[in-house]
Amino acid sequence: MSVLIVIPARYASTRYPAKPLVALTGASGVAKTLIQRSWEAAMAVKGVDRVVVATDDDRIKAEAERFGAEVVMTSVDCANGTERCAEAYANIGGGYDIVVNLQGDAPLTPAWFIEDLIKGLEANPWAELATPVLRCEGAMLASLREDRAQGRVGGTTAVFGAGNRGLYFSKEVIPYTGKGYGPAEPTPVFHHVGVYAYRPETLAAYPSWPVGPLETLEGLEQLRFLENGRAVLCAEVEARGREFWELNNPSDVARIEAMMAGMGLE
Repeated sequence: MSVLIVIPARYASTRYPAKPLVALTGASGVAKTLIQRSWEAAMAVKGVDRVVVATDDDRIKAEAERFGAEVVMTSVDCANGTERCAEAYANIGGGYDIVVNLQGDAPLTPAWFIEDLIKGLEANPWAELATPVLRCEGAMLASLREDRAQGRVGGTTAVFGAGNRGLYFSKEVIPYTGKGYGPAEPTPVFHHVGVYAYRPETLAAYPSWPVGPLETLEGLEQLRFLENGRAVLCAEVEARGREFWELNNPSDVARIEAMMAGMGLE
């Protein structure tokens, strides 16, 4: 199957304006922008035919072209990354079997997360899109709980049923467990990784669907699929010793840089 990766990136983020242009310093002391690190993560994925950055901002376009990325310009009216991916896919004329949305705030996404996601969609014809979930160990769960206690959104959690069919996604920490866990102890909570692999026809239909109450309340674009009865595969992935975190708030910069240093990522 032919695979396209789209990296949606916008300048006017509500929580963190200009986020794609924030510099992150790796273990070697070299600083690269968030959008460059996200593009490098996409380029490391095996079996991908094309990678593009989708943006509505000339500053992001200029930065992406500086480090050699292909850029597709999209409208300022895109409400989220999925809508931007749908428009970018239409703008390039389609022609791919799977479209991957690697959101531009997840530079620590390991290549095998996306490779496993693509395999999951290929192996499950009932699924209209797939997204990775990572079982939390106690330390990650504690970080998620601490962020919520401080009024921050540190990550999204997912619950799923038989066959790993997605049931719900939330910025709250779900399911409720009522207990503590050791730092390396597996928990029943799954961290949702903000990557999606779509069937092109499902992606194309997404912008025409109304925004439902759950998407409005949670601010999570993937809930539009569930609210419209679409089948979502939650593909469980393994960390393999890698730490993972998304850049959602300014305070995440130091956290991600510390993770990069600890893992020796340049």
